[in-house]
Amino acid sequence: MAQKKLQRFAELETFPNVLQFPENIAGNWKNRFANNHPITLELACGKGEYALGLGRLYPQRNFIGVDLKGNRLWVGARKALQEDLKNVAFLRTQIDQLNQYFPPGEVSEIWITFPDPQLRLSKAKKRLTHPKFLRLYQQILPPGGLIHLKTDSPDLYRFTKLVADMYHCPIHTDQDHVFADNNVSAELAIKTHYESLDIAGSNRVHYLCFSLPVSLGDREKDLLLKEKLIAHEPAD
Repeated sequence: MAQKKLQRFAELETFPNVLQFPENIAGNWKNRFANNHPITLELACGKGEYALGLGRLYPQRNFIGVDLKGNRLWVGARKALQEDLKNVAFLRTQIDQLNQYFPPGEVSEIWITFPDPQLRLSKAKKRLTHPKFLRLYQQILPPGGLIHLKTDSPDLYRFTKLVADMYHCPIHTDQDHVFADNNVSAELAIKTHYESLDIAGSNRVHYLCFSLPVSLGDREKDLLLKEKLIAHEPAD
Protein backbone atom coordinates (compact mmCIF):
# COMPACT_ATOMS: atom_id res chain seq x y z
CA MET A 1 0.00 0.00 0.00
CA ALA A 2 2.84 2.41 0.85
CA GLN A 3 4.47 1.74 -2.53
CA LYS A 4 1.16 2.41 -4.29
CA LYS A 5 0.80 5.74 -2.51
CA LEU A 6 4.33 6.76 -3.41
CA GLN A 7 3.64 5.92 -7.04
CA ARG A 8 0.45 7.98 -7.00
CA PHE A 9 2.21 10.95 -5.40
CA ALA A 10 4.86 10.79 -8.11
CA GLU A 11 2.22 10.67 -10.85
CA LEU A 12 0.32 13.54 -9.25
CA GLU A 13 3.35 15.76 -9.85
CA THR A 14 2.93 15.16 -13.59
CA PHE A 15 -0.84 15.72 -13.82
CA PRO A 16 -1.57 19.03 -15.61
CA ASN A 17 -4.94 19.36 -13.83
CA VAL A 18 -3.48 19.27 -10.29
CA LEU A 19 -1.92 22.18 -8.43
CA GLN A 20 -0.18 21.39 -5.15
CA PHE A 21 0.26 24.32 -2.77
CA PRO A 22 0.74 26.66 -5.76
CA GLU A 23 2.10 30.19 -5.50
CA ASN A 24 0.72 33.24 -7.28
CA ILE A 25 -2.45 31.49 -8.43
CA ALA A 26 -4.92 33.85 -6.71
CA GLY A 27 -6.74 35.85 -9.35
CA ASN A 28 -5.16 33.81 -12.15
CA TRP A 29 -7.50 30.84 -12.41
CA LYS A 30 -8.92 32.28 -15.64
CA ASN A 31 -5.48 31.72 -17.16
CA ARG A 32 -5.34 28.21 -15.76
CA PHE A 33 -8.69 27.32 -17.36
CA ALA A 34 -8.18 29.60 -20.36
CA ASN A 35 -11.63 31.12 -19.88
CA ASN A 36 -13.62 33.41 -17.57
CA HIS A 37 -16.29 30.87 -16.64
CA PRO A 38 -17.62 30.82 -13.06
CA ILE A 39 -15.66 28.72 -10.56
CA THR A 40 -17.23 26.26 -8.13
CA LEU A 41 -15.25 24.56 -5.36
CA GLU A 42 -15.80 21.09 -3.91
CA LEU A 43 -14.25 21.17 -0.44
CA ALA A 44 -12.76 18.08 1.21
CA CYS A 45 -13.42 16.51 -2.18
CA GLY A 46 -11.73 13.16 -1.56
CA LYS A 47 -11.81 11.41 -4.92
CA GLY A 48 -13.59 14.38 -6.47
CA GLU A 49 -16.85 12.72 -7.42
CA TYR A 50 -18.79 15.98 -7.19
CA ALA A 51 -16.26 18.07 -9.08
CA LEU A 52 -16.32 15.44 -11.82
CA GLY A 53 -20.11 15.06 -11.81
CA LEU A 54 -20.74 18.80 -11.92
CA GLY A 55 -18.08 19.20 -14.58
CA ARG A 56 -19.95 16.75 -16.79
CA LEU A 57 -23.26 18.51 -16.18
CA TYR A 58 -21.99 22.05 -16.76
CA PRO A 59 -19.25 22.28 -19.41
CA GLN A 60 -19.51 26.09 -19.37
CA ARG A 61 -18.47 26.30 -15.72
CA ASN A 62 -15.18 25.47 -13.99
CA PHE A 63 -14.85 23.15 -10.99
CA ILE A 64 -12.01 22.70 -8.53
CA GLY A 65 -11.81 19.87 -6.02
CA VAL A 66 -9.89 20.84 -2.89
CA ASP A 67 -8.32 18.34 -0.52
CA LEU A 68 -5.07 17.75 1.33
CA LYS A 69 -4.78 14.02 0.67
CA GLY A 70 -2.98 13.50 -2.60
CA ASN A 71 -3.68 9.78 -2.69
CA ARG A 72 -7.40 10.52 -3.03
CA LEU A 73 -6.97 13.46 -5.40
CA TRP A 74 -5.08 11.17 -7.76
CA VAL A 75 -8.24 9.14 -8.36
CA GLY A 76 -10.36 12.12 -9.41
CA ALA A 77 -7.61 13.87 -11.33
CA ARG A 78 -6.83 10.72 -13.31
CA LYS A 79 -10.48 10.25 -14.20
CA ALA A 80 -10.79 13.88 -15.31
CA LEU A 81 -7.82 13.40 -17.62
CA GLN A 82 -9.22 10.15 -18.99
CA GLU A 83 -12.53 11.87 -19.75
CA ASP A 84 -10.82 15.01 -21.07
CA LEU A 85 -12.76 17.21 -18.62
CA LYS A 86 -10.83 20.42 -19.16
CA ASN A 87 -13.19 22.33 -16.85
CA VAL A 88 -12.21 20.24 -13.81
CA ALA A 89 -9.04 20.80 -11.78
CA PHE A 90 -7.77 19.86 -8.33
CA LEU A 91 -6.04 21.91 -5.66
CA ARG A 92 -4.03 20.19 -2.97
CA THR A 93 -3.95 22.34 0.15
CA GLN A 94 -5.55 22.90 3.55
CA ILE A 95 -9.08 24.28 3.40
CA ASP A 96 -8.30 26.93 6.00
CA GLN A 97 -5.79 28.40 3.52
CA LEU A 98 -8.33 29.00 0.74
CA ASN A 99 -7.99 32.78 0.85
CA GLN A 100 -4.36 32.39 -0.24
CA TYR A 101 -5.50 30.87 -3.53
CA PHE A 102 -8.63 32.88 -4.36
CA PRO A 103 -9.19 36.64 -4.06
CA PRO A 104 -12.59 38.14 -3.17
CA GLY A 105 -15.32 37.08 -5.58
CA GLU A 106 -13.25 34.66 -7.67
CA VAL A 107 -15.32 31.69 -6.46
CA SER A 108 -19.02 31.61 -7.41
CA GLU A 109 -20.25 28.64 -5.35
CA ILE A 110 -19.03 26.10 -2.81
CA TRP A 111 -20.09 22.47 -2.40
CA ILE A 112 -19.38 20.63 0.85
CA THR A 113 -20.17 16.99 0.18
CA PHE A 114 -20.15 14.38 2.93
CA PRO A 115 -17.43 15.99 5.04
CA ASP A 116 -16.29 14.55 8.35
CA PRO A 117 -19.08 15.78 10.68
CA GLN A 118 -16.61 16.12 13.59
CA LEU A 119 -19.26 14.92 16.04
CA ARG A 120 -17.35 15.56 19.26
CA LEU A 121 -18.15 18.95 20.77
CA SER A 122 -14.44 19.65 21.16
CA LYS A 123 -14.10 19.33 17.37
CA ALA A 124 -17.00 21.67 16.51
CA LYS A 125 -14.68 24.34 15.08
CA LYS A 126 -13.46 21.80 12.52
CA ARG A 127 -16.93 21.40 11.03
CA LEU A 128 -16.83 22.95 7.58
CA THR A 129 -20.03 24.92 8.24
CA HIS A 130 -18.77 26.41 11.51
CA PRO A 131 -18.69 30.25 11.49
CA LYS A 132 -14.89 30.02 11.50
CA PHE A 133 -15.07 28.57 7.99
CA LEU A 134 -18.02 30.66 6.87
CA ARG A 135 -15.92 33.78 7.49
CA LEU A 136 -13.25 32.24 5.29
CA TYR A 137 -15.73 31.48 2.50
CA GLN A 138 -17.02 35.04 2.78
CA GLN A 139 -13.57 36.24 1.73
CA ILE A 140 -13.67 34.43 -1.61
CA LEU A 141 -17.40 34.35 -2.52
CA PRO A 142 -19.29 37.24 -4.12
CA PRO A 143 -22.32 38.67 -2.29
CA GLY A 144 -25.08 36.07 -2.49
CA GLY A 145 -22.68 33.27 -3.49
CA LEU A 146 -24.18 29.88 -2.71
CA ILE A 147 -22.93 27.25 -0.28
CA HIS A 148 -24.26 23.69 -0.69
CA LEU A 149 -24.07 21.09 2.05
CA LYS A 150 -24.90 17.46 1.32
CA THR A 151 -24.49 15.04 4.22
CA ASP A 152 -25.84 11.86 5.76
CA SER A 153 -25.09 13.19 9.25
CA PRO A 154 -28.24 14.47 10.97
CA ASP A 155 -26.00 16.14 13.55
CA LEU A 156 -24.10 18.18 10.98
CA TYR A 157 -27.37 19.00 9.19
CA ARG A 158 -28.98 20.30 12.41
CA PHE A 159 -25.79 22.13 13.40
CA THR A 160 -25.67 23.92 10.05
CA LYS A 161 -29.31 24.94 10.34
CA LEU A 162 -28.59 26.32 13.82
CA VAL A 163 -25.64 28.30 12.47
CA ALA A 164 -27.72 29.62 9.56
CA ASP A 165 -30.41 30.79 11.98
CA MET A 166 -28.02 32.38 14.50
CA TYR A 167 -25.90 34.14 11.89
CA HIS A 168 -28.80 35.15 9.62
CA CYS A 169 -27.71 33.10 6.63
CA PRO A 170 -30.60 32.87 4.14
CA ILE A 171 -31.51 29.24 3.44
CA HIS A 172 -32.66 28.79 -0.14
CA THR A 173 -33.25 25.03 -0.13
CA ASP A 174 -33.73 22.68 2.81
CA GLN A 175 -34.27 18.98 2.12
CA ASP A 176 -34.30 16.68 5.12
CA HIS A 177 -34.54 13.56 2.93
CA VAL A 178 -33.18 14.08 -0.58
CA PHE A 179 -34.25 10.69 -1.89
CA ALA A 180 -37.69 10.64 -0.29
CA ASP A 181 -39.17 10.71 -3.78
CA ASN A 182 -37.93 10.12 -7.31
CA ASN A 183 -37.83 13.81 -8.22
CA VAL A 184 -34.12 14.31 -7.51
CA SER A 185 -32.18 16.99 -9.37
CA ALA A 186 -29.22 15.99 -11.50
CA GLU A 187 -26.89 17.79 -9.09
CA LEU A 188 -28.12 15.94 -6.03
CA ALA A 189 -28.18 12.62 -7.87
CA ILE A 190 -24.36 12.68 -7.97
CA LYS A 191 -23.03 10.26 -5.36
CA THR A 192 -19.72 10.27 -3.54
CA HIS A 193 -17.83 7.27 -2.23
CA TYR A 194 -18.77 8.20 1.33
CA GLU A 195 -22.42 8.63 0.46
CA SER A 196 -22.56 5.03 -0.72
CA LEU A 197 -21.13 3.85 2.62
CA ASP A 198 -23.95 5.44 4.69
CA ILE A 199 -21.54 5.87 7.59
CA ALA A 200 -24.14 7.67 9.72
CA GLY A 201 -26.46 4.68 9.36
CA SER A 202 -29.41 7.00 8.88
CA ASN A 203 -30.33 5.77 5.39
CA ARG A 204 -31.06 9.40 4.65
CA VAL A 205 -29.28 12.25 2.87
CA HIS A 206 -29.74 15.88 3.92
CA TYR A 207 -29.19 18.93 1.73
CA LEU A 208 -28.98 22.63 2.49
CA CYS A 209 -28.30 25.50 0.11
CA PHE A 210 -27.66 28.84 1.76
CA SER A 211 -25.81 32.10 1.31
CA LEU A 212 -24.00 34.43 3.69
CA PRO A 213 -25.11 37.80 5.06
CA VAL A 214 -23.03 40.93 4.64
CA SER A 215 -21.63 40.39 8.14
CA LEU A 216 -21.43 37.27 10.28
CA GLY A 217 -20.89 39.28 13.44
CA ASP A 218 -18.02 39.08 15.88
CA ARG A 219 -16.55 36.16 17.82
CA GLU A 220 -18.84 36.84 20.81
CA LYS A 221 -21.63 35.21 18.84
CA ASP A 222 -19.39 32.17 18.44
CA LEU A 223 -19.30 31.89 22.23
CA LEU A 224 -23.09 31.91 22.29
CA LEU A 225 -23.10 29.16 19.68
CA LYS A 226 -20.74 27.11 21.82
CA GLU A 227 -23.01 27.59 24.86
CA LYS A 228 -26.00 26.35 22.86
CA LEU A 229 -24.06 23.29 21.72
CA ILE A 230 -22.99 22.50 25.29
CA ALA A 231 -26.58 22.88 26.50
CA HIS A 232 -27.72 20.30 23.95
CA GLU A 233 -24.79 17.93 24.42
CA PRO A 234 -26.16 14.54 25.58
CA ALA A 235 -25.11 13.45 29.05
CA ASP A 236 -22.63 10.57 29.33
